[in-house]
Amino acid sequence: MKSGKVDVLLGLQWGDEGKGKVVDVLTPRYDVIARFQGGPNAGHTLEFEGQKYVLRSIPSGIFQGGKVNIIGNGVVLAPDLFMEEAMGLEKSGHELKSRLHISKKAHLIMPTHRLLDAAIEASKGKNKVGTTGKGIGPTYTDKISRNGLRVGDILENFEEKYAKCKARHMEMLKALNYPDVDITEVEKKWLEGVEYIRQFTICDSEHEINGFLAEGKSVLCEGAQGTMLDVDFGSYPFVTSSNTICAGACTGLGIGPNRIGEVYGIMKAYCTRVGAGPFPTELFDETGKRIRDLGHEYGAVTGRERRCGWIDLVALRYSIMINGVTQLIMMKSDVLDEFETIKACVAYKQNGKVIDYFPYNIEDGIEPVYVEMPGWKTNMTKFTSEDEFPKPFADYIAFLEEQLKTPIKIISIGPDREQTIERK
Repeated sequence: MKSGKVDVLLGLQWGDEGKGKVVDVLTPRYDVIARFQGGPNAGHTLEFEGQKYVLRSIPSGIFQGGKVNIIGNGVVLAPDLFMEEAMGLEKSGHELKSRLHISKKAHLIMPTHRLLDAAIEASKGKNKVGTTGKGIGPTYTDKISRNGLRVGDILENFEEKYAKCKARHMEMLKALNYPDVDITEVEKKWLEGVEYIRQFTICDSEHEINGFLAEGKSVLCEGAQGTMLDVDFGSYPFVTSSNTICAGACTGLGIGPNRIGEVYGIMKAYCTRVGAGPFPTELFDETGKRIRDLGHEYGAVTGRERRCGWIDLVALRYSIMINGVTQLIMMKSDVLDEFETIKACVAYKQNGKVIDYFPYNIEDGIEPVYVEMPGWKTNMTKFTSEDEFPKPFADYIAFLEEQLKTPIKIISIGPDREQTIERK
């Protein structure tokens, strides 16, 4: 009997590591690309052939012809935003309908979910989480409380189910003293999005994926956000509402854990974070600003400034452990090309004690312990082989591999598909 393989690709930091580009680079090696969690709050930016694309819900394998792309049951989908994204891709010449399949069990983000997102965030006063306001949290809340509306629901008695969910949300908004908002226009576009979704293959994705595996086909599972935003293992409560870790691929697609082979962990050569929450290595000085400007560190979907800092090896070791990472992929190495000195956080000092593990609480009293290394002061963006790496950069890679006990197999030295070096 044939047995296909499942590899997982996910972010190891606080998201925005550059997963979209890497999926696009790896896609030619796989038959199926599947997104397993998250919603349109996560933007994957890809650049090639002079074009820039931002994907919110659609798997990054969509640009490779002949591949099946699946939006899994663990994803939450906003019909209006999905329609906008898909139509934009179709307009730029990418055929979607025959190669994008949507799980019946994926939950729908309603217009009222976005209102609830804003209302709940406003009610927290100074203790805001810093959500994107896309309705992600309230949608997952409905899912867990067994009140959700799913893609499969649009196929039968949809109007009745939708009206019931909407009425419930309106009562909740009233209880939160949220101003009465006219959603007529938003709702009209949202319902157009629902009709648009009907044009795609709406499937039992768990059967489909396992059927592909039985045929000997290979699947690449694509995560959104990053490990440190996982609802269980991230910097709670400043996290997203789903499991961003490797185990999330099993629940978000219906794949048995024994199917998983390689786990690709993506990190930046430094570290960033969007929104509120603890960030031990954050830089508030000119160096942080310089990293942000050189790295164009602004949210792909929201445009928000990303907070920037040096690489955090304590958090990375934790992420590698939680995910069972087998290979590392380092992005945006070129952003550090101009720096005289590079720093890496190897431990934390908490309440006067040095610790090398990720603690329960990183909000209070955490001070990073740094190792300093010389920068490489070399423009690497045109390099095509690791043999061209300057010695200080090769030393930086060797230091990271020793600290993380995991090989760095792919290094990105620019935003384009071609600016990717695979190491021997």
